[in-house]
Amino acid sequence: MNQNSMGLYSSTFPLRQAKIAPRQTLRGIAVVGLGYWGPNWIRNLSQLHRADRIVACDLDDGRRERIAGMFPNVETCARLDDLLTDPEIEAAVLATPVSTHYPIARKLLDAGKSVLIEKPLATTREEGEKLATIAQKNGLVLMVGHTFEYSSPVLKLADLISGGELGEIFYITSVRANLGLFQRDVNVVWDLATHDISIILMLLGRTPEAVSCQARSHYRQGVEDVAMLELHFSSNLIAFVHVSWLDPVKVRRMTIVGSRKMLVYDDTDSHEKVRVYDKGVSVERYYDSYSEFNLSYRYGDVHSPRIEEVEPLKVECEHFVDCVLNEAQPRTDGVVGIRVVNVLEAAERSLKSGGALVKVERPFAN
Repeated sequence: MNQNSMGLYSSTFPLRQAKIAPRQTLRGIAVVGLGYWGPNWIRNLSQLHRADRIVACDLDDGRRERIAGMFPNVETCARLDDLLTDPEIEAAVLATPVSTHYPIARKLLDAGKSVLIEKPLATTREEGEKLATIAQKNGLVLMVGHTFEYSSPVLKLADLISGGELGEIFYITSVRANLGLFQRDVNVVWDLATHDISIILMLLGRTPEAVSCQARSHYRQGVEDVAMLELHFSSNLIAFVHVSWLDPVKVRRMTIVGSRKMLVYDDTDSHEKVRVYDKGVSVERYYDSYSEFNLSYRYGDVHSPRIEEVEPLKVECEHFVDCVLNEAQPRTDGVVGIRVVNVLEAAERSLKSGGALVKVERPFAN
């Protein structure tokens, strides 16, 4: 990955220098929130065998009973306070609604627990900065669950771009659509576009200068279910992100167009998720007049690189555990999470301004 891309992960709040872990397992780790994604976190943590105890926490009796039936070795509890006062719980995965991320994460960090928060990190830049500050002050790990940044296809995209195979990046188009799942406390931008924004920022190694957003609500007043975002970068680079909860066909596709080559990343393709197209356009170098101006089109081969697939959530879980044990900074730390929240907040302001172009806040710095 190029230096700019790596710079995206350079935190202004580094933990102590990484050291060899004195042990390979945590004394205890908790998963707070057992809704849609909670069982997936439990499954991956159980399969890793990197914690002596796993505790599943949720207010809902039915959810706790379901987890107890699926994972007999996993403890359950209904009260967050039980986790906060448990000295063996060193870390927690927060899989609750977005509106609860900040208050619950703050309690966990104040209690001395490292935290992995599902995307997005928080609902505002201010909340994210407070969490990052508390984590740094207490010498704890704060990580955001940008799951696709741990997926093999996306890491392959990063290698191709940083290696210069595509040349100069002209634009990116991303579509993430499906029928459902409707959220209650955030709109489709905060729910789905977070994935695409995190991927784009990772691949480009920089944040956009400005964002515009158009969106509409069809079923819940004030909760937009379809949206289109434009991310404006320097050097004439632009990215388009279309997200929807209302499409009849599941689409997870990103197209990246460069000066040398182009590629398509289709996460729904079970065999060839990444295809590189040796296609492009070039201007004839010499011409005497405007009438002689010509474009040359190149139609080359299509290549699908070999990718060793591993469940991203598993990679993410193992990375989190390693960071807690080694007192190391995670790849998707609080600063990375704040950068994405900055873009989301700009999109929200644009939406309320009728789609006006809104400047993105500068990256978090102390």
